[in-house]
Amino acid sequence: MRRRTVSLPAVILITATSAAAQWINYPTPGIPRTADGKPNLTAPAPRTAEGKPDFSGLWAQRLTPYGLDVIQDPKDESIFLPAAEALFKKHLSDFRRDNPFSHCLPGGPFNMVFPGMHRIIQSPTVVALFYEFGGLHREVFLDGRQLPKDPNPTWLGYSVGRWDGDTLVVETAGFNDRTWLDMAGHPHSEQLRVTERFRRIDFGHIQHQITFEDPQTLTKPLTLSLVIDYAPDTEMLESICENERDSAHEVGKVSTGVELGSAILERYVGTYEFRGGSSALAAGIAGFMGRTQTVALIDGTLYLNALPLIPQSETRFDSTGAAAEFIVDTNGSVTGLILSQTEGDAKYDRKP
Repeated sequence: MRRRTVSLPAVILITATSAAAQWINYPTPGIPRTADGKPNLTAPAPRTAEGKPDFSGLWAQRLTPYGLDVIQDPKDESIFLPAAEALFKKHLSDFRRDNPFSHCLPGGPFNMVFPGMHRIIQSPTVVALFYEFGGLHREVFLDGRQLPKDPNPTWLGYSVGRWDGDTLVVETAGFNDRTWLDMAGHPHSEQLRVTERFRRIDFGHIQHQITFEDPQTLTKPLTLSLVIDYAPDTEMLESICENERDSAHEVGKVSTGVELGSAILERYVGTYEFRGGSSALAAGIAGFMGRTQTVALIDGTLYLNALPLIPQSETRFDSTGAAAEFIVDTNGSVTGLILSQTEGDAKYDRKP
């Protein structure tokens, strides 16, 4: 069986690194700076002529595990209705071969969680967001219009905004159902409605709260809290997915014939803390996967946070986002965990 794991951390980290090489050291004009010329990201947030916070600028959503999996604790998986949970498990068993990103398709609501760069351009009646990855854009209308009542489903939906004091509240609906909420494969329906709350707390930081509501897949609203950082003295690069050349390799099921008993799996249960890695990108991998990993055994399945681990051997497992290998010393004690990606390894120590 041949399969390809989409290395999303590599996409994010390489994109961020490459962007810094375009117009390198070219200072962003008009932004506050400290006495030594560095961007002052804690300066007061700018305001428009109308007195509203001005979100204009180049931004990068901070790395968090939510882009990998919107659920971080297995017990919270019950927020998904049975049919949606069954579809999620199918995506896992198919090793996410239907991942929209793998087929050069837009991310839909996942763009809101994706930790990539985007530019915001704001006017009194519309806010435009231009995303580096995929070359996509969104328009948020502030002119008082309402969301369409019977929209023609689209990849990014339709967005309208309003001000709640200094917070920009954006409501989006009208998505098609061909995208996922995360890389793990949590689905949504065309009934998905997303509410975002943007609050620029100072010049360099935006608090971004996202709430997903979907009566066909969720038992209750799902809310995530994220941080968006200003990206000074750099620019976005063109980033286009081409050709879909590797899709032919995305076949088969996650199945190795390896079965491990509960006595073996129980050894790995515990908490693991990030301590470093084999490359300069290790911290980025940990930022995306999580700096703390909780391994639990539930109904005979080992979980890395909320992601099932599929055994490849007694110590090696497959999972969304990275391969996992537990480190066992000469005494048979489990001392650590390595999460491997094509760009390097992130190493974790087991906590006592």
